[in-house]
Amino acid sequence: MTEPYAVVVPRGYRVGCWEVREPIATGAFGSVYAARRTGGTTDHLPAKAALKFLPTGTGTPRQLAHLRELVDREVELYRRLKRPRLIRMYDTLTVDDPGRPELDGATVLVLERAEGSLAALLAAVPRPPGGPALLAQTCEGLHQLHSAGWVHGDLKPANVLLMADGSVRLADFNMAAELEGTHAYTPAFSTPDYTPPELLWTEIGERGRRIRPSADVWAFGVLAHLVLTGAFPLPGGTPSARRDAAVAYARGIDELRLSPELPDAWRDIVRACLARTHGERVGGEELLALVRAATGTAGRAPRLPRALRRGPGRRKGRTDRGSRTDHGRRTKITAAVLTTAAVAALAYGIDSWTSGSGAGPSDGDGRPAVYGARELRTDKGVPVAYRRLIVDSAHDCVRPEVTPALIAAMLKAESGFDPNLWDPSAGPEGEYGIARWTPSVLRWWIRPDGVPASATPSPPFSPAQSIPAMARYLCYIEPLLNPTGLRGDRRVLLAAAYRTSWRKVNAAGGVPPKNRAYADQVAHWLKEYTPPARK
Repeated sequence: MTEPYAVVVPRGYRVGCWEVREPIATGAFGSVYAARRTGGTTDHLPAKAALKFLPTGTGTPRQLAHLRELVDREVELYRRLKRPRLIRMYDTLTVDDPGRPELDGATVLVLERAEGSLAALLAAVPRPPGGPALLAQTCEGLHQLHSAGWVHGDLKPANVLLMADGSVRLADFNMAAELEGTHAYTPAFSTPDYTPPELLWTEIGERGRRIRPSADVWAFGVLAHLVLTGAFPLPGGTPSARRDAAVAYARGIDELRLSPELPDAWRDIVRACLARTHGERVGGEELLALVRAATGTAGRAPRLPRALRRGPGRRKGRTDRGSRTDHGRRTKITAAVLTTAAVAALAYGIDSWTSGSGAGPSDGDGRPAVYGARELRTDKGVPVAYRRLIVDSAHDCVRPEVTPALIAAMLKAESGFDPNLWDPSAGPEGEYGIARWTPSVLRWWIRPDGVPASATPSPPFSPAQSIPAMARYLCYIEPLLNPTGLRGDRRVLLAAAYRTSWRKVNAAGGVPPKNRAYADQVAHWLKEYTPPARK
């Protein structure tokens, strides 16, 4: 495995009537494995399933409380909603194995097993010929959720699963929430590329962030543009840049510029989904009618490419040819990016899919989990869920000292990668989140030009807010450090300036005595996380 699994379960391990087979995916706190049923015939259980292991017996109290909330959200929706376009949960189990303390007490979700994800398909075929039909079924899934009074909260390609018959299922419901009137309440984290502008800087109360079904409608518009054109609808080379473009668009500073590759029948649909304000966006019932009219399929399942239908018996490395495109071209789909198993899901969604060969997790686009590997080691414990955000945030800064390895080292020293670091007793100016921001300071760095004092964010702060802000602040203070005369590694000095101030580092001619222990930690982890060729 290129990345250690959050929950390591040996092949052949038994849980209930299930035997664990090959690993499928992992997230920051949980992992998914393929499984086969053992024993006699059970009418309501299939022969194969996906087991999602969620550890509940280890971790810090904050992590366990957060994880428990996510598990409860997902299980509650699975138990209450049985809909054709939602991935099915067959059972929940608890591991009772005192001899394995790392597994004892873990919650296990027994889930319907899919053949792959839309994320993996898009990595192989950026504009899949069956895209419109897949979008129609995705829209049906959203409509089924909304009609039942729920909001998904994290719609993205990794959470759209593809079954063997070509049909679509929505998955990953740990951010889902039941509506209370016009709103629901979800955890603070979301995927920036699919988050509507009004939620990017919204205040977060004790119950989490207020969200409406219109947030899923925005995400569907982004998803549709990506599936049909191979590109995001807002400009920018990184999620941070596209997030800022979304805010500029919402504030009327910029216009929405859709790709000329977007089919005419979908142009009005995407515009209706990506309206500047939630009130202007198309409603779910009307959206489904528009999508069905544009596709003419009423959501019928397209025939999957042969490689995706062949299942786990493919020879490793083999490439199969799939269905013809609309222009008669043959499309090659690499078996390595097509999957044999099911489900995305933990903490911030398990985006990592494998081919069922036990190769370990991926970065969410079907490739092995090596995103940014030349700048940030993948074998030293940096959680895979944060690596893309760390790398992209570092790349937004032109200062060579602001590297992915430095940001990762600082996050480790600041919080141990705990996104839920929160001490309510510290008062309004306490330090919160993975990068330990105070609210009054964070407000200036969640956007390059800051935000008004009235928009000071309230904790908890998500990694999507905290990590890019850390990179922006480091980029700002680096040129303020004395160019000469400072003792020590300039990257470590930069970290010390983050913890205290650039003025104090300059005055001390290096790391101030009060901050040496912190600087030593950063230096240690910086060495650990920097690839050998970069040291």
